[in-house]
Amino acid sequence: MTSTPGSAPGTPPSGRGRLRRRAGTAAVAALLLAAIPAGAAVSADAGTPRTATGPQGQTLTVSATTGLDPAGQKVRVSGEGYGLATGIYVALCKDNGDNRVPSPCLGGADMSGGSQTSQWIVPPGDPYQGDLAQAFGPGGTFDVEIEVTAKGDGLDCAEVSCSVVTRADHRAAGDRTQDVRIPVAFAGEEPGEPGGEGVDTPAGTVSYQAVADFTSAGKPLDLLLHPESKKLYVGADNLPDTADVDERGLHVLNPEDGTSESWISLAPGSTGELRASTAARIAGPLPGDGVVYNYPLRGVGAAEAGDEAASGVWLTGSTITDIVPGTTPETVLVAQGAKLSEIVRATGEATRSLTLPGGARFAADPERGTLWYSDFAAGKLHRVDLASFELTDSFDLPGAQGMAGFTETDPATGAVWVGVNRSVLVFDATGTLVKTLVGKDLARDAAFDTDSGRAFVVWQDGGDLSDPANDNNGTLTVYGSEDFAVAAKDLSLPGNHSQSGAASLAVEPGGGTVFVTSPAEGKITKLARQVSPLVTRAPADLTARDGEEVALAAEAEGAPEPTVRWQVSTDGAQTWKDVEGATGPELSFTARTAQDGYRYRAEFRNDVGTTRTTAVTLTVTAATGGGETGGDTGGTGETTNGGDRTGGDSSSGTGGANGGDASTGGDSPTGGDSGTRSGGGSTSGGSSETVGGSGSTVSGSGSGAAVGGGVAGGAGATPTSGGGSLAATGATVMSVTLAAVGLVGAGLLVHRRAKRRTDGAS
Repeated sequence: MTSTPGSAPGTPPSGRGRLRRRAGTAAVAALLLAAIPAGAAVSADAGTPRTATGPQGQTLTVSATTGLDPAGQKVRVSGEGYGLATGIYVALCKDNGDNRVPSPCLGGADMSGGSQTSQWIVPPGDPYQGDLAQAFGPGGTFDVEIEVTAKGDGLDCAEVSCSVVTRADHRAAGDRTQDVRIPVAFAGEEPGEPGGEGVDTPAGTVSYQAVADFTSAGKPLDLLLHPESKKLYVGADNLPDTADVDERGLHVLNPEDGTSESWISLAPGSTGELRASTAARIAGPLPGDGVVYNYPLRGVGAAEAGDEAASGVWLTGSTITDIVPGTTPETVLVAQGAKLSEIVRATGEATRSLTLPGGARFAADPERGTLWYSDFAAGKLHRVDLASFELTDSFDLPGAQGMAGFTETDPATGAVWVGVNRSVLVFDATGTLVKTLVGKDLARDAAFDTDSGRAFVVWQDGGDLSDPANDNNGTLTVYGSEDFAVAAKDLSLPGNHSQSGAASLAVEPGGGTVFVTSPAEGKITKLARQVSPLVTRAPADLTARDGEEVALAAEAEGAPEPTVRWQVSTDGAQTWKDVEGATGPELSFTARTAQDGYRYRAEFRNDVGTTRTTAVTLTVTAATGGGETGGDTGGTGETTNGGDRTGGDSSSGTGGANGGDASTGGDSPTGGDSGTRSGGGSTSGGSSETVGGSGSTVSGSGSGAAVGGGVAGGAGATPTSGGGSLAATGATVMSVTLAAVGLVGAGLLVHRRAKRRTDGAS
């Protein structure tokens, strides 16, 4: 959204003025700057002290707010106008926004009097006055030092927005009237950096939400999202609750809405005759479309959407306990208990076999030529070299306790993830145990998304409600596959327990969608990733002249796509209101001196949470004098003086003497861009001159010469609001400056008159 120029957020609409600068402006400005006492600042700078106003008119000032030393730096904090009925703490705290207690704080609440990171200020005569706390001075004042560091006591200002604050002490913890906050930033970070501050949910928080349940595939046992056809293949058993239909077989679903596209229920049995068969375990995808799968007891089948029946072979020996793709497109690796074989799918012939000490489930890593075989009963993990088909090493599975789980390999890292009981053991490609992930439920399956580098684990409840550890709900967890850091909020899976079979899952590339089976409920739950707004572009502090067009921009990403609205604070970020109609990534308006010190922020929202950019400050100075032509806003008022040329536009009062304007941004031969000036003009050779307004306007009193912007007020001698000091600094301009301005003004006037005579101006 781009607001209409002139509709300055937080102020009434005003006229538009264009800044036109001339050499005279630079000359006057140079003299003004030269006359400022050493140490005074012309405009608000990031390193200068900052002041904020509280809800009861308190003022808080912090000596330094940016570029602070992360290892520790002392800052001076002073205040005035605080009430004398409530004690306060002064500290560096996490800024949680309006009407929310600033917490946690560095050093906590100082109740011992020995903290260097916080200070306790109490009303005079308070019982804690003395060693523990100091008393307010006259008028509710205080002046203290605290030491701030970027991290400590549960606070990390690199992760969250931090402010130096005052807040009510522990005796009035719910009192928010003492909250005054001034944002700070440490070296290496600046306010407004991308990221923002989450209101209810941390910015960029990833979570998953159930968006649909698919119930058209019987009792789902295994899943595969085909990488090419994008169809969802479901290995299913019969669901007893639907006695009129036998749902055994391989189901093909549309992953968007779960509608059934195909159902292959028949596969060759031990005699070669087709029969209804459960699809127990999906081995992997076929090129283009279709899958290879195992059907009980010893069947190896293959089918794709549209087939009436699967093709397959029936193996000899024991029941198949696991199956994965082989080392060639024509083969599969099959576990029949402790026996591992590679067989030809078309004939069932075993090309090579290996008998291990024990085991049931395995996973292959063809990229590294390794197969990992889990023996849960003995608590062992065996490594097999796929080239030689030999056992090369064995490792302990701590905590297995005979509880079968899963074995899966991460194709990106070569790590093997083994689910045992209520834990997941992660071994690196060499067999070294590098991480143990502990859950509250039984680890049942894992899947990896190489696009995002995420590992997904589904955990099932034990289903025995007599066990205090069970609550009948499963869990989905998400981790970084390399650092194992939690990558999404844990999601509860109500009703997903292990009494009727193990859960499985499939992940869409990129991790945007996850499918989880619940055999006990006969459903597949589709989960969609959600992300709370994360700011990717943040506004920065702005300095502008009165009448200048300014723009603030902010962007954020999230899922669903976040909306934005801009907000403004006129009281130092204590209270905020929405800028009407400002609901786009850019906020632009004409800056006015009345907005000096206003603060702005963008607030992004979606279904997951709300994130705000760090508030930025707008500093507005008055337009500098020296232009031949001034602003073009306002009505036309013409005045002449002794043959001088006609004055410029005028919107209030009569035209100024010497051909000058009395206008908003009007032009004057002795001054350029002007502020709002109404009333009579001034003649040259004044007896009193005052720097007013925002420091760029010199006004006459009686017969003073107007140099620069005009003066708001009636006719005659009206001082500007600055009262003889530069705006934003309060630095008084010495009389030598006024003398210099008078000289420059007279020189410009003589030059222009001479020029007009030369040009033939009347």
